[in-house]
Amino acid sequence: MSLAEKLTRQNIQKLVPYASARRSMSGGNIWLNANESPYANEYELDCSVLNRYPDFQPKSLINGYANYAGVKPTQVLASRGADEGIELLIRTFCEDQEQILICPPTYGMYSISAQTCNIDCKKVPTNADFSLDIEAIKAAKDNVKVVFICSPNNPTGTLVSHQQIEQVLEIFKGQAIVAVDEAYIEYAMETSVVSWIEKYDNLAILRTMSKAFGLAGLRCGFTLANENIIQAMSKVIAPYPVSWPVAQIATQALSEAGLARMQQQKADVLVQKQRIVDALASYDYVYEQIESHSNFIMFRTEHKKALFDTLVQAGILIRDYSSQILLDNSLRISVGSKEETDALLAVMDEFKG
Repeated sequence: MSLAEKLTRQNIQKLVPYASARRSMSGGNIWLNANESPYANEYELDCSVLNRYPDFQPKSLINGYANYAGVKPTQVLASRGADEGIELLIRTFCEDQEQILICPPTYGMYSISAQTCNIDCKKVPTNADFSLDIEAIKAAKDNVKVVFICSPNNPTGTLVSHQQIEQVLEIFKGQAIVAVDEAYIEYAMETSVVSWIEKYDNLAILRTMSKAFGLAGLRCGFTLANENIIQAMSKVIAPYPVSWPVAQIATQALSEAGLARMQQQKADVLVQKQRIVDALASYDYVYEQIESHSNFIMFRTEHKKALFDTLVQAGILIRDYSSQILLDNSLRISVGSKEETDALLAVMDEFKG
């Protein structure tokens, strides 16, 4: 046994790492498997400050995102993607023998982040229509300190109703933080619960610039919550979590011109999304589409392996989720550019099952 094997914590030895799109698949020339924006934009960079450590929470970035989200700057914490926000919530609020609660099928990093912190994860599956099983959540509430709800949900694209989110907030009032992951909220902005921050002292909201903003490579995310939650998380986060290049580029993306560009590119994505939705509805080999409020579409086909392999052979990568609970025969397509959609549909039009 190597020294590393000897010293590695038992929970890490047992840990199966998150199978990200890049980690689980390589190759291809059309990537429709990671819910990224198809648009890469140009930004200016001031390199004169790169010899200095960045501000802990760069003021221009925090003010820019607070203004965009409609919250106070003191209610914003910037981090290395929303993934760091997930881990910070667990590290800040969970102790030994305490747990997080998730409702699969949902984003896999909630569970993995808990495992890396040696925190147990309670799993309360959704109903068949992907709504929350409120009674089961109530029954599982003991020892839970953080609840994660993703809406629009990854990987299904479905929404959790405001009524159900409010029920969960009430169930865990005085006991646990309810983190609503709004990574895809730009595609369903009217469903955001950001206005509830003042009302619920146990509400935290996770946001990212990786999706509609087209900055997945930047790794910039935010936690929005009341000042007490933000201050507690600020004690745990690394001393320089946001680099100068990240702060500069993200601030530009949050400018008036940057926001206008994001909205236009989002509209372009939705045009291509509708093309895919219409095409899927016409294919005999697709027996169900799951209604999506995001920049991806999940569908079911009994020929999922053959279709998946056919697309890979054509250099087009999508995602297979059929091994997850409630997602039998499910594939997911991230929406790309017009040219990428043309290539995708050309292959799918010819596929016979």
